[in-house]
Amino acid sequence: MQTIFDFDAMVKHRNRAARRLAPVLPVLEDLAERLLDRLDDTTTRFSRALDFGGRGAVAPALVARGMVVDSADFSPAMAAVAGGRPIALPGPADFSLTAEAYDVILAPFSLHFLDDLPGALIQLRRALKPGGLLLASLPALGTLHELRLALLETEEQLTGRVSPRVSPFPDLRDCAGLLQRAGFAHPVADLEELNFLYANPLALLHELRDAGETNALAGRSRNIPPRALFPAALAALPEIDSRMAVKLHMAVLTGWAS
Repeated sequence: MQTIFDFDAMVKHRNRAARRLAPVLPVLEDLAERLLDRLDDTTTRFSRALDFGGRGAVAPALVARGMVVDSADFSPAMAAVAGGRPIALPGPADFSLTAEAYDVILAPFSLHFLDDLPGALIQLRRALKPGGLLLASLPALGTLHELRLALLETEEQLTGRVSPRVSPFPDLRDCAGLLQRAGFAHPVADLEELNFLYANPLALLHELRDAGETNALAGRSRNIPPRALFPAALAALPEIDSRMAVKLHMAVLTGWAS
């Protein structure tokens, strides 16, 4: 399997972010609420939940709904602050989750940095009881597209070289197929398109850092980037009402364990 992400770097970024979640928590809660709304739309009653990588935005809401919640994360520090009983996952190849332990699993923006996404979904399905529900979200193709292009073009102009700085994201058409391959029944994937507006363009980079979403691509450059790179690239992004506009294409995945 091709190695796309540097797993150790991702864990390091999330460990650091666990200490600085407060500024970005409202954004994480807003995105998580879109999964929770779908949970509330079901008629099934859930009692035992797994918060998979929720970063403090999921577990408290599940506890408020009367559920017993475990919070799993590859970052021990992030698991400790997520709000449920912390579970530090040992690695991407083996989550070591108890089989058929949960009625529902919510995984908000916590799967897109894994090389083996089908394998991850299989492991989550095995952790669900028969009839259990998976709700997951991840950035889909088109997310940060303008930023990706602006960084590539600006870096080439400044240095004559380019380095990958924005992760690849799956096509929405592939997401339901991934659920089906993982053995989920009634797989559904749909898309929500969101615009984020920033009066200060650098606030986008700060939010990505505070959320633990710093570049963890295996092929990234380890050199210090030119000082002008990020300001120049951000200045090239489109604006709405004199504020920088950034698009998030959020894929929402729903599947049931049979």
